[in-house]
Amino acid sequence: MSTSKAPESQPVARPYKVYKRRFWGLAQLVLLNIVVSWDWLTFSSISTTAAEYFGVSESAINWMSTGYLFAFCAVSPCVIWVLNKGGPKPAIITTATLLLVGNWLRYAGTRASSGIFGLAMFGQILIGFAQPFCLCAPTRYSDLWFSDRGRTSATAVASLANPLGAALGQLIDSEWATKPADIPNMVLYISIISTVASLPSFFLPAAPPTPPSASSAIPRTPLIAASRQLLTTVEFWLILIPFSVYVGFFNSVSSLLNQILSPHGFSETEAGIAGAILIVAGLVTAAVTSPLTDRFKHYLCSIRVLVPIVAATYIGLIFAPPSPAGLAPSYVVMALLGASSFALLPIVLEYLVEITYPFSPEFGSTICWTGGQLLGACFILIQDALKADTDADPPFNMRNALIFSAAVAVVAAPFPLSLGLFGRVVKRRRLEADRVVELQAPDTEAQPDTSAGSNAGICQLDSATPLDTSNPKIL
Repeated sequence: MSTSKAPESQPVARPYKVYKRRFWGLAQLVLLNIVVSWDWLTFSSISTTAAEYFGVSESAINWMSTGYLFAFCAVSPCVIWVLNKGGPKPAIITTATLLLVGNWLRYAGTRASSGIFGLAMFGQILIGFAQPFCLCAPTRYSDLWFSDRGRTSATAVASLANPLGAALGQLIDSEWATKPADIPNMVLYISIISTVASLPSFFLPAAPPTPPSASSAIPRTPLIAASRQLLTTVEFWLILIPFSVYVGFFNSVSSLLNQILSPHGFSETEAGIAGAILIVAGLVTAAVTSPLTDRFKHYLCSIRVLVPIVAATYIGLIFAPPSPAGLAPSYVVMALLGASSFALLPIVLEYLVEITYPFSPEFGSTICWTGGQLLGACFILIQDALKADTDADPPFNMRNALIFSAAVAVVAAPFPLSLGLFGRVVKRRRLEADRVVELQAPDTEAQPDTSAGSNAGICQLDSATPLDTSNPKIL
């Protein structure tokens, strides 16, 4: 191939490569998301024990989770700016720094005589500031480092590490803190784990030497213009509303699971097992569905199948805890909720990037995650207020709170089911950008990149590629 510079209007040859080093950054995102989610539920998973240690009510312990979620919302505009201007690495470093400071402040608050609840809460809020920087980074990271053959799987692995951390917290914390005096040591162990997990963040590469695909190389719409256009796009709202609702209820159920089950005679350990089942079933399902989505790109079909299942599980959650069959129905509902929710999450995030391309991925995903965290905080407060009093049967049951969650989940279901209907054609725009370049170079064969240990190819990108990059709405 000639090395002379082609005219500006002619196709320009470019190498597109994926590098093995991309997995180091992905592994670090996984670690950070595990730790930051574990930190979130540190006290909620043992709410009764923590309340006794600090000398406060269980509602005050709920604020450890609620404040964490509100902290996420407060810092989200900064997250969008950091990811847009600097990419994933500055976001990862920010996460690591806040995790280190927040965890050791929490430990200081618990180690003090009788515990200093305010100091522990301050550390928890700092960790809440850390979460969006790593939770909103996966779509940006997979777009920067992965081709269309691995983006959904990469997003799934990094995003679903967050609920995996929640499962670990539900399961392990209840074993580490069986009585109030165990609280300081539990927080110490978590702080050490967080420190070890955070340190590699400072040594990651910022970006690959060459783009992984044509869509990654195309300049993205500027942030201000993207914000205006995105917020006027119907399809974005059809995703944002149900995403926020279902993430919000997942957060509230995870935080209140012990309080949902304990009125019916179940222990904190059994509630921890239920939370672990929720996560493990979801991870196993996502491990199967994400590679299939990478291969077949069946985003919309998967959304239409999974959303009704998610809504139905919230209905089932009303009847499972009081069932005369014991814990088994609750475990089954948790497994179904986890499987459907976890399979749906990366598919929706990647589909949002596809239909809003050429907007940078972090904008839509951060808004969606912020909506989920905001509603999660609101749902925790609402469901806590709906808890029954001492005269109920059984006392302090959360039946009304679960009816509320089921009703809202059902109302949210028609929004994503309306995608692509009523005469609106929704296209996978990022995938089309990659396919256009492949068609322009049909005889090009991928060559192995032995120096980087990756697959490489030479594709041509026409500066006049016939893609409408000015508006994400396809009518």
